[in-house]
Amino acid sequence: MSELVSIITPTYNAEKYIRETLQSVLNQSYQNWEMILADDASTDTTVAIIEEFAQKDNRIRLFKLPENNGNGFARNAALEKASGKYIAYLDADDLWFREKLEKQIQFLKTNNLHFTFSFYDSIDEEGNALNRRVESPNPLTYKQVFFCNYVGNLTAIYDADYFGKIILETSQKRQDWRIWLTILEQIKTAKPVPESLAFYRIRKNSVSSSKFKLIKHNFGVYREFHGHNFVFSVLLMIRFLYTQLIVKQQYIKKI
Repeated sequence: MSELVSIITPTYNAEKYIRETLQSVLNQSYQNWEMILADDASTDTTVAIIEEFAQKDNRIRLFKLPENNGNGFARNAALEKASGKYIAYLDADDLWFREKLEKQIQFLKTNNLHFTFSFYDSIDEEGNALNRRVESPNPLTYKQVFFCNYVGNLTAIYDADYFGKIILETSQKRQDWRIWLTILEQIKTAKPVPESLAFYRIRKNSVSSSKFKLIKHNFGVYREFHGHNFVFSVLLMIRFLYTQLIVKQQYIKKI
């Protein structure tokens, strides 16, 4: 009997992408999943599109939040409803390859692991390939993740029976990075499935495309999440920027 995977997807005004994202889940070769979408008070047709899919497949479950509280709040709201052994994340504009879940579950079982992720390819807002693959160190250590988030949110999957549901403060940005740090602190090293299993959509207005916002949110990880003082957090940020701008580049491949 295959174990249930809970797919966590926060949504907000994602009408342009959500249909394709939902379809990439429906296309999975691994069929024992539930997709839990928490909509953060969208003002477009996102909810109507999800409801259309949910009426046809009861594995798709939508929860409508009464007011807009941000991505982290919506992600936590979805996670609280999850009942699967495994937790996987997929943002409302990203896509999975057909065998994503199947290959990862097999990899976890074969290697007796409780967490894994994979490489991923990049697409633009319109879904065009950017011929760019993001890989990671293999194995990946806690120290490496401390200085750079190598784990793509859309590729991660963890065993909730082992770690419990990892719910972090909703006010904190870079929530995904904090989750991997929490996991790696326990298991010390992680192994990715060493191939690309997803498409990450690069959007012009996203947090990850705004360099200043990214620096501010990453600084918050050292200052608030790890609790370091201001000066030490600045020094850690310098090391982070070096890793991000120099070291990580060797893991970004042209394809």
